[in-house]
Amino acid sequence: MSSKSPVKPVIVSPVPAAVVKPSRAEVEEAIRTIIRWTGDDPARPGLHETPDRVARAYEEYFKGYGEDPVSILQKTFEEIEDYDKMIILRSIRFASHCEHHMAPIIGRAWIAYIPRGRVVGISKLARIVEVYSKRLQIQEKMTAQIANAIENVLQPHGVAVVIKAEHHCMTTRGVMKPGTDLVTSHMTGAFRDNAMTRQEFLSMVDE
Repeated sequence: MSSKSPVKPVIVSPVPAAVVKPSRAEVEEAIRTIIRWTGDDPARPGLHETPDRVARAYEEYFKGYGEDPVSILQKTFEEIEDYDKMIILRSIRFASHCEHHMAPIIGRAWIAYIPRGRVVGISKLARIVEVYSKRLQIQEKMTAQIANAIENVLQPHGVAVVIKAEHHCMTTRGVMKPGTDLVTSHMTGAFRDNAMTRQEFLSMVDE
């Protein structure tokens, strides 16, 4: 696979349009309101520091809004001795939150690509998962975002992403079906067009 293709423009799913962020004090007051709505007293000793803790936790849960996937993937290595076979990073654990209920999504991602003259450090693939998982998400969109970021920046012969995750919005509430997971995939290039390449990747995805 040594043929060259025209350079494509880099287009990666952007962070949502900028909004006016409330102050930290406003966020903590909102959390106190939620505590009162549940029927408890935010002023009691066990809950007195909870608004601060929750605000700090949310800063961590949603830090992906402040990170740029393009910059993460920009540093590549070209001294690869014409290596053009499949590269797979398996079972990347992540924690996200669904945009419908803000409930946890806990899962693993598998990423593969076939390089076209350059590769990226494997930690960068894990960081791309981290960037998109640390946002309010639906799994289908997240799967496509990860694949498209790699496709558009690295311009390989193809990208494949599979995600398996448990959604707490249906395992700890609603239909209450623990032990179930959702599986999504997104394929580009050789993985989409070549059944043997696709099957080689899928055979390496853990059950």
